[in-house]
Amino acid sequence: MWQPPERIKHELPLATWPTAQQAAGAQIFEPLEIGPRTACTRTWVPAMVPWRATEDGFVTPDVIDWYRRFAQGRPGVLVVEATAIRDIPSGPLLRIGHDRFVDGLRQLAHAVHDASNGETLVFIQLIDFLSIRRRPPRDKFFARFLEVTDRHREALRLLGDDPGIRLLGDDELRARLAALPEADIPYVLSAREIEDLERGYRERVTDTHLPHIRDLPQTLPPLFAAAATRAVAAGFDGVELHFAHAYTMASFLSALNTRDDGYGGAREHRIRLPREVIAAVRAQMGRTGVLGCRYLGDDVIEGGNHVEDAAWFGVELARTGLDFLSISKGGKFEDARQPKVGWSAYPYTGRSGYECMPTIYSDARGPFARNASIAGTIRGAVRGAGFETPVVAAGGICEFEQAEGILARGEADFIASARQSLADPDWFLKIRQGRGSEIRRCEFTNYCEALDQQHKQVTCKLWDREALDAPDVTLTNDGKRRLVAPPWRR
Repeated sequence: MWQPPERIKHELPLATWPTAQQAAGAQIFEPLEIGPRTACTRTWVPAMVPWRATEDGFVTPDVIDWYRRFAQGRPGVLVVEATAIRDIPSGPLLRIGHDRFVDGLRQLAHAVHDASNGETLVFIQLIDFLSIRRRPPRDKFFARFLEVTDRHREALRLLGDDPGIRLLGDDELRARLAALPEADIPYVLSAREIEDLERGYRERVTDTHLPHIRDLPQTLPPLFAAAATRAVAAGFDGVELHFAHAYTMASFLSALNTRDDGYGGAREHRIRLPREVIAAVRAQMGRTGVLGCRYLGDDVIEGGNHVEDAAWFGVELARTGLDFLSISKGGKFEDARQPKVGWSAYPYTGRSGYECMPTIYSDARGPFARNASIAGTIRGAVRGAGFETPVVAAGGICEFEQAEGILARGEADFIASARQSLADPDWFLKIRQGRGSEIRRCEFTNYCEALDQQHKQVTCKLWDREALDAPDVTLTNDGKRRLVAPPWRR
């Protein structure tokens, strides 16, 4: 992952934990209405993909164990990982694109309600993503993936001053292209073809020459609506629409969306598809469940959206009647690090990825609660427009006073914590019970993120080697790490 050039190593914030009596009067442990439901507290575990589903997208016992463990800490809201709305191969990622997935998802929702004694609202995050391929070896790219045209033939002829190029067959032309020195590649390939060679092919929402990309505004609203209907049938309390990071809906919102069909260009056009998705989902769900979205407060890429755009979008999303806005940051493909041959680009390896998940090695600002002010700007705009839509803040929040300060300053209505909740799923509960000194504190080294990047089962370095030989411990595929955080020995 990209790191700030300063690479200042920050210590964890000093933590002052409240007594149980003090915690009882804290804002973070107050209930709050969220659409047709009420969250028991303002604590929130956001979506994290643990790579525990089957290759066909079904819930497994390991998936249920993962979420049951978080629910034992009794957060106000727990969001299940990004779950694909299309019934297409996507590796060990949960799917909800067909009715056959509902039974497993129902078991998952029930497990969360049971393990939390009914205290935790469980939402499921619905995602759509476009095709991406691994970075190919150079010879394979020219032999199989490059679509050769007369443009390539003419560029090669001019480069070598060889009229005989015109007589070459496609296979011979591919061989000549593959043999070019690196310095000559920019004279023959387009910028997009060079990117496909160096990073792997990746579809974009602006590829409207492809019929399935051009038709996304027609195909996505009913897909999201059908997925939300299944979520309600499975017993989830709500749905979080994934409008963030590097994926389809965020790409429609992005300032880099230059579609000329009324779904790109000006902000008013870029939000058109999100509005239509929300309307389709609400029409199916009615008011039977909570409906919100997660979107970016800042793309953190050149030419992308920034906080003033996010504030405008926040008002418009609130205007649609969403029940919450969960704010994230960065995580884009545009500045991702070049993958190794045989690997896919990973959208959390550039600066935008760092801003999404900052580590203890940071600039002078440090990594802790780094994005709270962005949530505050969005919440201020939403309140200024007359909407009471709850806003969820996330990003390096890891101790009590930090979280209470965000709420007290009006920067957010809910406090979300991913990495600290992964390190200790009971941390919110320990604070409530006046036992904060027992919290296993995240070290923000992003050990977990490195596993995610390789699509390995995500664990935490603080607990994945503890009591591996205990009879009730389930291990990862490699047998070296535990799949579930250790239980809280009270």
